Amino acid sequence: MPAEWEPHEATWLSWPRREGISFPGAYDEVLPALVAMVDALGESELVRINVESESQEKEIRQILRGTDHVQFFTIPTNEPWCRDHGPAFITRCDAPRLAVVDWDYNAWGGKYPPFDLDEVVPTKIASHFDLPVFYPRLVMEGGSIDLNGSGTLLTTTACLLNPNRNPSRSKEQIEQALRDFLGVRNILWLGDGIEGDDTDGHIDDITRFIDRTSVVTVVEEDQSDPNHEPLAANLELLQSMRVEDGAPIRVVQLPMPPRLKKEGQRLPASYANFYIANSVVLLPVFGSPKDEQAVDVLQRCFPTRRIVPINCRELVWGLGAFHCLTQQQPAV
Repeated sequence: MPAEWEPHEATWLSWPRREGISFPGAYDEVLPALVAMVDALGESELVRINVESESQEKEIRQILRGTDHVQFFTIPTNEPWCRDHGPAFITRCDAPRLAVVDWDYNAWGGKYPPFDLDEVVPTKIASHFDLPVFYPRLVMEGGSIDLNGSGTLLTTTACLLNPNRNPSRSKEQIEQALRDFLGVRNILWLGDGIEGDDTDGHIDDITRFIDRTSVVTVVEEDQSDPNHEPLAANLELLQSMRVEDGAPIRVVQLPMPPRLKKEGQRLPASYANFYIANSVVLLPVFGSPKDEQAVDVLQRCFPTRRIVPINCRELVWGLGAFHCLTQQQPAV
């Protein structure tokens, strides 16, 4: 599976439904962030959007600022989190060929039924392009893993070893599936995720590869914040980790935004939930003085890409941001 910063043919999205459960009573409020996301991707690559019907496609076309770079596919979904229910695109090393890994999907441990439409999205996308599909028969979400594209994968014990995913599989069996289906050989385990994350600790809210040997990881300076201790523990683990050839990992620290709550619930706001496109990086921001610091850190990490900060105070009510919404299709 190529790294996210490698060339894309397209970015996939699954458009939310007004009656869906991801944005209760707030569908109209999240539309500006969604429109800004699609607009920013337009200067970078093709955008392919799953919709439930022709009428939804028509509605979306009226909302977007332009659709010359957008293709629509009538592939209904329950919710919009394409990173988790969408295909994992893999490539052959010896030939320009694309394939799809279709993990089993149970909506983060069965938390949000129904998820029957989401579960079959990868195979439906593959059928549109006549791509081969591999079925590991393992519950997995795209946001639970991050790869450097040359053999190393990052994940968390909190998520992948949670009994609500694969209770009959051991850690060794899960690691073997990752090696078999994603072509990795070096698997690095962090611990817990951030407060408010209903995915049980997805890696894409805490630590991300930015090149083969470097990561950014979020840190919480406030020692009274529940995120301080687990993020400090993850930072300590990273400082002794190495990639597949034994090179040490370079660690760049990224701040956490201030605590963000809605209706008494802490939301999993994180600058780590950015998405790397061909020429831009979509960065969730939250109307905080720390937003500018996050932009500066990521601009140094991606000097050849434009950092696009987009306000996600409303979007994160769905407990995710741009990385959760997107899935890259590699160029072959």
